[in-house]
Amino acid sequence: MSAASRDEARHPESSQHPPTGGTGFTSAAIGYALVATAAAAWGTWPLVLRSAERIAPMSAAFESSILMAVVGLASGPLVLRDRVARKATAGEWLGVAWLGVGDALNALFFFKAYQRTSVAIAVLTHYLAPLFIAIGAPLLLRERPSRRAYVAVATGFTGLVLLLEPWKAASHATDFSGAVFGAASAAFYASNVLFTKRLTHAFSGSEQMFFHCFVALPLLAVLVPLHEWGAIDVRAAGVVALGSLGPGALAGLFFVWGLRRVAASRASTLTLLEPLVAMLIGAGLYGEIVGLPGLAGGALILVGAGLAISRRA
Repeated sequence: MSAASRDEARHPESSQHPPTGGTGFTSAAIGYALVATAAAAWGTWPLVLRSAERIAPMSAAFESSILMAVVGLASGPLVLRDRVARKATAGEWLGVAWLGVGDALNALFFFKAYQRTSVAIAVLTHYLAPLFIAIGAPLLLRERPSRRAYVAVATGFTGLVLLLEPWKAASHATDFSGAVFGAASAAFYASNVLFTKRLTHAFSGSEQMFFHCFVALPLLAVLVPLHEWGAIDVRAAGVVALGSLGPGALAGLFFVWGLRRVAASRASTLTLLEPLVAMLIGAGLYGEIVGLPGLAGGALILVGAGLAISRRA
């Protein structure tokens, strides 16, 4: 899921525009359809990444570089129309620079998680992000902590323990490292949400997507192993680029367009389609069967995420 898109869900005041066409039930139905399509598209990332890696192996840094380049190219033309008139301060520009760092590491660690572990563990640990936001909001945004937030965090992290099943002798080290990468991606994504809250009055969503790429793309390019630049497989890179255009840029636009027709508090819960679709792909295409403890743990993570999302919405 793109950072700018989920930021819209967390902060409905930045996305409550009048419906753009249609009225009443029809407009709302279109909005829900757009949001659901976006969330389902985000869930296809494992299919994109593993299809590309079957053609030729790629580092997560190179895959993330392609993603950031496509996002920059797709959001650039939108900046011409979607702009905030107020001049940003130096501190706000530094905030955009941090968004670049945070989003680069979010994508890098998320793709690393998919390379190291099962689809279920990768996508569900990434969905710890709402729980990290619930923890960080009182510290960075001075929001009053609520009992629901504490319940959400406890529920989600209990689910993480059940998902990883550390008591099993057959637990794979790569599953643990993949879960660490997934959780790291969630932490950096959460930091972007919290910082974006401070930037909504200075930069539009399109401006944030475009300008943060000037930091994210060079950072990721530096992390790509030198030998990989001379051994680029055009077909594999093309698969990642198409995925970056679909589940990346276009899905993000669908989500924002959907939010203009429906309340963010309702639309944000549909983002939980992302892990559902990803897990179905993992089970149906790659034979990744999740046991009962793992299913229970995944359900608890999603319940905790849902509680955190609904609290903020």
